[in-house]
Amino acid sequence: MTQDIDPNLLEPPSALQTHLGYRLSAWFKDFARLELPLEPFLMNRQGLPHGGIHATMLDTAMGFAGCYTGDPERQQMALTLSLTVNYLGQATGTRLIAEARRTGGGKSTYFAEGTVRDETGALLATGTGVFRYRRDRNP
Repeated sequence: MTQDIDPNLLEPPSALQTHLGYRLSAWFKDFARLELPLEPFLMNRQGLPHGGIHATMLDTAMGFAGCYTGDPERQQMALTLSLTVNYLGQATGTRLIAEARRTGGGKSTYFAEGTVRDETGALLATGTGVFRYRRDRNP
């Protein structure tokens, strides 16, 4: 499922994205993929990626999955209403890959699910979320 991202649809990276180092590697209707190289500052006391990193990757990927418009003049934003994360395994690779799909919803809210794996394919976490579409870009 490889599909190039139209560079006209990409927005400038947020401060959080720049700090953590993740990038959007696939984005189309109802789907998004993020990738994050593992760096020492992302690790917990045990030397494993901090659970908050998995949660952030899932939240962000699911947020993008529900907000694709295909039109650079019509940017869609959403707020997270609920996020559930299930931690299933430990990373052995050097990169986290979060994939998310919009699974349903309506005019004002949508539902999504996602996974976090490392590049070896090991399943590290799953998540579900409920999101509310925003009418404007400003909080």
